Amino acid sequence: MSDTLPILDKHSPDFPDVSRALRDPDGLLCVGGDLSPARVLDAYKRGIFPWFSHDDPILWWSPDPRTVFRTDGVHLSTKFRRKLRKSDWIVKFDQDFEAVIETCATIPRPGQRGTWIVPEMVRAYTSLHRLGFAHSVEVFSGTERVGGLYGLAIGQMFFGESMFSRVEGGSKVALAGLATALNSAGWPLIDCQVENPHLLRLGAKRMSREHYVADLEVLCRRPGILGSWANQMPTIQASSLVDIP
Repeated sequence: MSDTLPILDKHSPDFPDVSRALRDPDGLLCVGGDLSPARVLDAYKRGIFPWFSHDDPILWWSPDPRTVFRTDGVHLSTKFRRKLRKSDWIVKFDQDFEAVIETCATIPRPGQRGTWIVPEMVRAYTSLHRLGFAHSVEVFSGTERVGGLYGLAIGQMFFGESMFSRVEGGSKVALAGLATALNSAGWPLIDCQVENPHLLRLGAKRMSREHYVADLEVLCRRPGILGSWANQMPTIQASSLVDIP
């Protein structure tokens, strides 16, 4: 694989232009480098993200089209909304980032037997959390964490990485709560990288890579919400999410 792909030098932060990404597999751009905070942040600003398994080198991707949510476009089914009306769940932010990423790493996505959230990735995103760029969204029923997600925030752009549910619907509420909070703050998009049927049912849309990268150039330069979100983002009652459009 590396014989046909650009190889990143650990001492150079430069990425190839995303237009050089392969069509098959869709979006594979280059290999190597490291997961230092500077390199990872630079990658996301350019529309690139790391994604690799235990036995792989670091692989960098920029698929076309990209899959995104508009923060006013997360869809919850009528049946699920009825369930939420009586729910005591609440959505909070940055309560325990390390617990969220570790849970995402240990609960495989539907249809997957393993995880791509290898220890190297856990260390990298935990470092970014400590620097104020990576954040967790957590859904609680009392003191029990029933769902959540984590991702990166740069400027006014949120890049979703992974979700989990310990109770059915937990990840949906985490996503809807995040979208509601970001929409109130004027953030228009949540990146979710590549599509799957579950995300499409929740309202995810396809965006050409060209348009996505153009939006990033604007959104990543806007003033964001710096530092921990624990006290800067609202606590959201899940029952209030029945009123989202």
